[in-house]
Amino acid sequence: MTTDKKKINIPNLLTIGRIWAIPLIVATFFFNGPVSAWIGVILFALAGITDYMDGYLARHLNQLSAFGRVLDPIADKLLVGAILLMLAYTGRLEVFAIIPAVIIMCREILVSGLREFLAEIKVGLPVTKLAKWKTTFQMIAIPVLMVSKPGEAPAFLHLDWVGAIALWFAAIMTVITGYDYWKSGSKYLKDEGK
Repeated sequence: MTTDKKKINIPNLLTIGRIWAIPLIVATFFFNGPVSAWIGVILFALAGITDYMDGYLARHLNQLSAFGRVLDPIADKLLVGAILLMLAYTGRLEVFAIIPAVIIMCREILVSGLREFLAEIKVGLPVTKLAKWKTTFQMIAIPVLMVSKPGEAPAFLHLDWVGAIALWFAAIMTVITGYDYWKSGSKYLKDEGK
């Protein structure tokens, strides 16, 4: 049973904390050196843990809310989008990795718009297992890219390539899940005036 009476509960505070972590993570990109990069990765990892914990606690403490259902996916998209932009800005996304980053960003905007429309007509769009795998690959790729220094290691040790490959896997799954979501939701997009 869901309750919307208390917007401020532990799961929602964790989600809000994830949003507050974004400017801190972004700030680490403006300092050179491995220490700031690793601080950013630690903050990102903590944000990832809150992503798991807020859903887990909401279900187990019976603190599900409309506020949390709306804010949780927004927090995830803000976090991933901000970091992908900063990775591109700092040159840690080489050409090979820019394309999957663009694919991921476009899919997130498409699915967000579709979810918003479907929410208005009270239709849910559940998260699929493949979408969870997509998230897993993103969560591997992003911290690897955050600590990478393109061109500073032997080719087989390039973290930027490891991160880019993981990002490509995430992008491929993004296209598949995005198509699945679109297919599931598009039947509700019929023009009622016709």
